[in-house]
Order: sequence, then structure tokens, then C-alpha cells
Amino acid sequence: MQSEAIVGEGERQYFNGAIRKVETSSSVLVSSSKYLNSAELRSLVAQEMLRRNGPDLPNTAYIPEVAQILHMLEDHADIIRLFEEEKARLPLFREWLEKRNLADFTKAEVEGCAPGTLGAMLYDFMVNSGYELDVFFREVQVVNDFTFYLRQTALTHDIEHMVTGFGPNHGGEIALLNANLHSKSLYFRPELAAFFNRIQCYLKAKTIMKDSLHYPEALALNLEAEFRGAEQGRNWAYPIMLADWRSLVDTPITEIRRMLNITPVPPAGEWEDTNRLCMDLPADNDDIALEAAE
Repeated sequence: MQSEAIVGEGERQYFNGAIRKVETSSSVLVSSSKYLNSAELRSLVAQEMLRRNGPDLPNTAYIPEVAQILHMLEDHADIIRLFEEEKARLPLFREWLEKRNLADFTKAEVEGCAPGTLGAMLYDFMVNSGYELDVFFREVQVVNDFTFYLRQTALTHDIEHMVTGFGPNHGGEIALLNANLHSKSLYFRPELAAFFNRIQCYLKAKTIMKDSLHYPEALALNLEAEFRGAEQGRNWAYPIMLADWRSLVDTPITEIRRMLNITPVPPAGEWEDTNRLCMDLPADNDDIALEAAE
């Protein structure tokens, strides 16, 4: 059946009237965007924004590949310049980078921590959750500010889940992602904030697009989680990636939340089963609980 939603010439002229053809002597596809010029990135972005989340290709597929491409396309000399400028302006950022206090906790380090503390929550996570704390940039050696940033933020993603109350599920991932986007954009200058938020913006874009195309219930949740994440993230005392988690390991989670102004905290267990809303799996599939969200 032919669609009644017809886009006519009037609309095309209004939106496209300013388009001008630009000639080039290049023998290959080329644009003014280095991102568009990457054939692999074009293909992955199109696929990951339009496909369904099937049992053959989970929603986390190709995140490492896209992250690698985006990092390869960065002007790293410029990123280091931005780091130095912000270190001069932001004492906490400078201290975080200079201390290089990696949150590479082991089970043995946190096994005896008191109930209710960050350490106790870390121990429970490592022993009982089925997830791994160290999931990204495992091969990166910390030799400078940039490599510390890569390793530390990879190690602390799940710590951020713990202290914010936004769990590792579809709603919680979106809320945490959005909280970080807002907090970093408020704290850092726009150029560096955009770099810090680059991969997260990709994750946000592909997730909301897939939800809108294929998973209406997940889309409703997505919008709610975006709002709740922004609300909390704009209250943070500073981007919580800058917290020294090693110094806080024996601190109660309630006190950490007070110190970092992590509020409002969602009710425990909220959105716990929301991965089911955006996956093409049988309703009785128990393995879904261990499937990471976007």
C-alpha cells in the first residue's frame, strides 16, 4: 500500500533550496567532514542506527570498532593542548591527572570492606554480578595524562552506575550517559567537553534512533531516562569521573552521594528488567540479565 505521507516539491524546495553542488577533482568520495570520509564509520553508523537488536547481533555490537575509529580521527596534539589548558584552569582536573590513582580494584582489596561502603558494593559486583569491572582499553599503558584518562574512565564506568543508582540496564545506561553529557558540558570548556562526550553522543544517537524505529516501549523509557539523567548530572558537584575512588573505598555510598551532590537518586532496582524492551529475544530468556545495555 502506498504511503499517504507524501513529501512534495514545496517542502523539498524549502528545506533543500540552499543546496549547491560542489565539484571536486578527487577520484574518490570526499567531503568536508573527516568522519563522513571514513567509509567504515559511515557503514557502521548507518547499520547501528537502523538495525534491530537480534540474538545474532546484540545491542553492544561494534562499540569497540566505532570507538577506535573516532579516536583514530582525533587530532591528538590538539587534545593534549586542551588538557593542558584545562589543567591550568581547573585545579581538580589537574590533581586528578597528576595523581593517576587508577581504580583498578581487585577482589582481595575490597573483600573486607564494611557493609554499605563503596568497597562492599565493588566486592559484590565483582563476585556476583556476572559483569567485569575492566571492560575497555585494557591494553593501554598509563604513560601520560591522556592514557590515564582512557584507562581510568574505562575502569570507573560501573562505579558510576553504583554511586548514581542508575543500574546497568537500558534505562540506567541512558540516564548515566546523559548525566555525564550534561555534567561535563557544564564543567569543561566546549572543545574538551565535546571530545569527552564524543563516543557517548554516538551511543545516545544510535540508541534513540533504534528505539524510535523498532521498540516503542523502549523509546518511552529512553526519554524518561534522558530527563532523569540530565536532572541528576546537572546537580553533580563536578563530573564524577574526577572522583578519587580509591580514597573513597571505605566511605558509605550515602556519604559519597552527599559529597558529590548525586541527587535525586532513583529507587533501588528501577528499570532493572528494561533490557527486554529493546531486544528481539524470547520473553523467557534468562541470559538477558547478563546482556550489557547500550
